[in-house]
Amino acid sequence: MDHNQNWTRPEPMWRQDTELPTFDSMEENTSADIVVVGGGITGITTAYLLAKAGKQVVLLEADRILNGTTGHTTAKVTAQHGLIYHELIKHFGMDKASLYYQAQMNAFGFIEETIEKYKIDCDWKKEDACLFSTTDKGAEKVANEYEAYQKLDIPGEMTEALPFEMEATRTLVMKNQARFHPIKYLTALVDRFIELGGQIFEGTKATDLKEGETLQVETGNGSIVTCSHAISCSHFPFYDGKGFYFSRMYAERSYLMAIEPEREIPPGMYVSIDEPKRTIRSAEYNGKPILLVGGENHKTGDGIDTSFHYRAIEEFAAQTFGIREKLFQWSAQDLTTLDKVPYIGPITKKNNRVLIATGFRKWGMTNGTLAAQLLSNYVLGEESLFHELFKPSRFKADPSMKQFLSQNFDVAVHLVEGKLELVGDRPDRIKKGEGKVVQWRGERAGAFKDEDGELHLLDTTCTHMGCEVEWNSAEHTWDCPCHGSRFSFDGTVVEGPADQPLMKISLEKPSPRSLMDIKKMYEDQGQQDQP
Repeated sequence: MDHNQNWTRPEPMWRQDTELPTFDSMEENTSADIVVVGGGITGITTAYLLAKAGKQVVLLEADRILNGTTGHTTAKVTAQHGLIYHELIKHFGMDKASLYYQAQMNAFGFIEETIEKYKIDCDWKKEDACLFSTTDKGAEKVANEYEAYQKLDIPGEMTEALPFEMEATRTLVMKNQARFHPIKYLTALVDRFIELGGQIFEGTKATDLKEGETLQVETGNGSIVTCSHAISCSHFPFYDGKGFYFSRMYAERSYLMAIEPEREIPPGMYVSIDEPKRTIRSAEYNGKPILLVGGENHKTGDGIDTSFHYRAIEEFAAQTFGIREKLFQWSAQDLTTLDKVPYIGPITKKNNRVLIATGFRKWGMTNGTLAAQLLSNYVLGEESLFHELFKPSRFKADPSMKQFLSQNFDVAVHLVEGKLELVGDRPDRIKKGEGKVVQWRGERAGAFKDEDGELHLLDTTCTHMGCEVEWNSAEHTWDCPCHGSRFSFDGTVVEGPADQPLMKISLEKPSPRSLMDIKKMYEDQGQQDQP
């Protein structure tokens, strides 16, 4: 089989073998005790828990439920979140590092108990989770993490071997973790939520929130939900509430491929810690065992040809396991907080009516479930040992200050570089199915030509804070390197924090605002062939 042949199945595997319920959009004003925004694992689990507690809950989803990060996950249910515990001890101390582990295992237990309670057929399988290094420097980091396990009484063991053809300098195993089919699991929770009287509206984007005696969640449809509590379970909060979350997190993309391997599938779930990072786990599809292979993490909108990342994963999979058949490939976007611990709780120190959960750093199955537990605690007035650790208003000078300065310096660099860049290519050179940054009448623009030959021309200035977006060839989106906003080829918002589309540029006549700039540019450059 030619593994380099062109093929297009960018949809995640999880949505292909599960029939999802559909819900109407919200067209009329309504009211509820609680509005939950976001139809992923956090939003659905939160809505279910609150409905179970007797609350009237409305869940709003801008697109389709389970089509965001949850639908694009590797679906590992584990407390082994990469190299985290050594770092937590260093920055938070032993007690809070231990609380982090306990919180993750509590979430693990909730998922397992829920599956057993409702007899959910979701391919739940206990397996060991394993971190491995391929370099001497990586081996030292793994050794430090193992030392943290021992201090925190985390069950684990360290070896050197891997059960597949890849050299490792050190491996760290966390016993009795699990993997499952997230959509099958969450579809069952959706059914329970509806049975409890909950309401779900798809195609209903929450756009703003007005605070008064009650809260009013405004939607893009023009309808309003009045409530006592609003909970944002989307990536960036749909309402920032002066929490400045766009400056306190950064977005990364990663890639995943489902294959039927030629060699025997190894038991367990694996994550490498050296670059380029790799993630490996077994799964089932159409009754047969398959392998999920991924990695290639990079900051969103870094300008690299993103098709390269799929090719790199495919080459790794072919070399390590052999590929009998490629089944699916997809990508995901995840947010990381300044100190790598999620933000879960009141949006600001003084506002406990608006709650958020975000920044899961690729570990959304346990963090999303944990968030649902903590959010429901807040609404129901129940105390939790874990509230303090995850509260969004915290700020640890080390490493938060360093990360804040690093990320926001990076934003400043992108702002300056993007504005100074003058690209020489022309829109008429764009091929069908291709997107590219071009020069159009003296200004930077984004061009995409669809399969019908229609050219879509956009202002590449992100509508969030003015950075310049870059073309993502693998997903056919325009991605912002500053805060992770993503836009479709026609400028529509795919992912926030931006909430306004990119401006479309007319092909008919120049924009009046740029005529003087064009004149000056050609005078400076001495060009004769004005467009």
